Amino acid sequence: MSGSAISDLETQIAFLEDLVARLDTAMADQQGQMLAMQEQIRLLGERLKEQGSRLDGVAPAEDEPPPPHY
Repeated sequence: MSGSAISDLETQIAFLEDLVARLDTAMADQQGQMLAMQEQIRLLGERLKEQGSRLDGVAPAEDEPPPPHY
């Protein structure tokens, strides 16, 4: 192989190593974001259950008389 071809291959390897490092960082960031979103979904689920249990004590709309304008 000529010196030029070796130099080109070394340049490509350096580029690919940099790309792999940047992709690894991006993937780690996304993993952190996914964990945060999973926690938010869990908290929202808990809040939804709390709201549902609060609504269980409220009388259903069928039991209430219609408003006066009907």
